[in-house]
Amino acid sequence: MCGIVLSLGPEADPVIFRRMLAVLAPRGEVTETRYEAGLLAGTRRLRVVDRDRAVQPWVSADERWLLCYNGEVFNHHQLRAQLTGLGHRFRSASDTEVVLAAFAQWGEQMVTRLRGEYAFAIVERATGRAYLVRDPLGVKPLYLSRTPGCLHLASEVKALVRAGAPVVEVPPGHHGWIDADHQVHLRPYVDLLSLGADAPMVTDPDEAALLVRTTLTDSIQVRLDTDLTVGVVLSGGLDSSLVLLHAAQRHPDCVAVTVGVPDSPDVAYARRLAGELGVRHEVVELRPRDIRLADVREAIRISELTEYGDIINAVVSVPIFRRLAELGVKVVLTGDGSDELFGGYPMYHEVGPEVARRLFLHKIRNLCRTELQRVDRTSMGFGVEARVPFLDLALVELAMRLPIELKMREGQEKWIVRRAFADLLPDYIRRRPKNPMSYSSGLHERARLYKPLFARLHRTFGYHLLEPVRRDFDSVLMSCDNDLDAAIAAGRARRDYTVLEHARDLVGAARWNAAPMVRRLVTPRRNRGDGAPLPG
Repeated sequence: MCGIVLSLGPEADPVIFRRMLAVLAPRGEVTETRYEAGLLAGTRRLRVVDRDRAVQPWVSADERWLLCYNGEVFNHHQLRAQLTGLGHRFRSASDTEVVLAAFAQWGEQMVTRLRGEYAFAIVERATGRAYLVRDPLGVKPLYLSRTPGCLHLASEVKALVRAGAPVVEVPPGHHGWIDADHQVHLRPYVDLLSLGADAPMVTDPDEAALLVRTTLTDSIQVRLDTDLTVGVVLSGGLDSSLVLLHAAQRHPDCVAVTVGVPDSPDVAYARRLAGELGVRHEVVELRPRDIRLADVREAIRISELTEYGDIINAVVSVPIFRRLAELGVKVVLTGDGSDELFGGYPMYHEVGPEVARRLFLHKIRNLCRTELQRVDRTSMGFGVEARVPFLDLALVELAMRLPIELKMREGQEKWIVRRAFADLLPDYIRRRPKNPMSYSSGLHERARLYKPLFARLHRTFGYHLLEPVRRDFDSVLMSCDNDLDAAIAAGRARRDYTVLEHARDLVGAARWNAAPMVRRLVTPRRNRGDGAPLPG
């Protein structure tokens, strides 16, 4: 819901601070700041919850603490009731105020009570000490950079590169303090590697299906708690279709948005589902030739991503959120995270259960800099807040307790999800195999034409101050026969693609992009009445 920037220390410069905050202007609608000696704090606020009174930076009633907050805490109604019972009085109906009241009541233990997607900093105004928190999966970002006499915090790398110093990411699921000497002391409050380890595995298909259905339904429900129009990014695949089905049932005003080549599978499936549900549907029709170098450059600027495949997906994502912003939609739900949790990748099924679990955990831990970074940047780059119901911590913990045999069965990935919602899903969606977004949209190979330029473009924005572009880990893993340790070592040894690899890739992409032109030259024109049939 926001972009946040803080500069802490005697050398905090208001000019630099304002420039940093201005960079994050797309993340919100209003700029709100507070200037104090050694403390410059500001937000670019997207007004979603209690739009008029949730002004930031938020200062506690006793004026001891200041909060800069990005994201949403979905259980703020329940926390408010508890805190009211303990004697707290509230000035607003915002989750922002609840977060600071929870800290005042429970201190650092408050993080175990939060359910949501968030990153925030709470500063003790008298001392300059700051308490940092980032949500367990890293849905919302937080970075820091140190210059002489000042420590900067911001929601995006692009705000910090102006300082010219190395940028460090606050890890997901971590919290801790920046002391008066600007030393950072962070520690995990959620350990993804041990999540669900103390609970028994769920091996019965009926029990597993019921738990998946109950947990996912609840996760979607809490993310629909808004009086604003809710958008759904709809690919026509299993995950986004499930989100739309729930949104159409539980929210009075929703709209679906799909991107793709006019005759692509994504567009056909999405049109059919939205039509059957009676949901307003916006289709962003793009042809491969519509994607040019300027679009790739802009996707890299917005996304700050460091793997080639993620950058290509960002190229496809940008038009979706641009269209949502044009429609005035500020809250959107996506289906991201389901493949990681429920066995949507072939690698999970090509190895034994123990190796599959290690691969699964590696994927989950790295979502913050891959899939989730793409979702956050490309949505907030247009003032749209994306919510990811498949990555609610309760659902992640449940997925940890499901054996791979329930995730892949009868030759079908995400089998348990399909079973859990078999009565809700149209058969043509339930039986549709996984298609990566950028491939099935028909746009992937066009973006791949510009792949050799990705690393250079990334450096021009200064993003290497965090880390450089690296080769796609999935391809490294595949070349290492799904040996995770070998793939990690290989990735460190050869981070980027060689010139020869780029050349081969470019030739393949050029052939693919030339094929439609060749087909048009050799194939007789169809009659105007001819058209591709709908799926199913």
